[in-house]
Amino acid sequence: MSVSTSVTARRLVAAALAAGTLVGSAAVSASAAEPRHERTHVAISRVQSDAPGFDDRSSRSLNAEWVEITNSNRRSVNLSGWTLSDEDGNRYTFRHYRLAGRSTVRVHTGYGRDTNRDLFQDRRNEVWDNRSDTATLKNDHGRFVDSVSWGRHHDRDHGRDDNRGHGDNRGHGDDRGHGRR
Repeated sequence: MSVSTSVTARRLVAAALAAGTLVGSAAVSASAAEPRHERTHVAISRVQSDAPGFDDRSSRSLNAEWVEITNSNRRSVNLSGWTLSDEDGNRYTFRHYRLAGRSTVRVHTGYGRDTNRDLFQDRRNEVWDNRSDTATLKNDHGRFVDSVSWGRHHDRDHGRDDNRGHGDNRGHGDDRGHGRR
């Protein structure tokens, strides 16, 4: 092999390596630009666990105990089958409800007429503990979405310390899901 052939072969190899590097970087850029499965933008935004005034199990008292769920995305999210629960296992199941984009729904403990902004668990007893509890939101597959904790042993909200309006109220409600059967 002559020197001229050797230099030409090296140049061809170098050109092929450079082209491979460009193709590889283009593939990485293209995969980074592909849309990924979007995580939900739904979270518990505020909790009023200690209803103002005396906890007397009246409709007014029970409905002053609530949890707000906020969708920060511009697209609506179907919450049907999602659950909101406390540490004692009391669970509310969302039925036939779609949370509009960039909006909030307030889930009240007591009885009332459901609207786009207010849902009612239809309970006769308080749910959220005044002293210490955790509100947990799970999707329709039972996967964790968000939680907010308050009171003793809950100085931080599972790694977050963002003071999202936590109150303090808790009684013992039944375990009825939302919706008529």
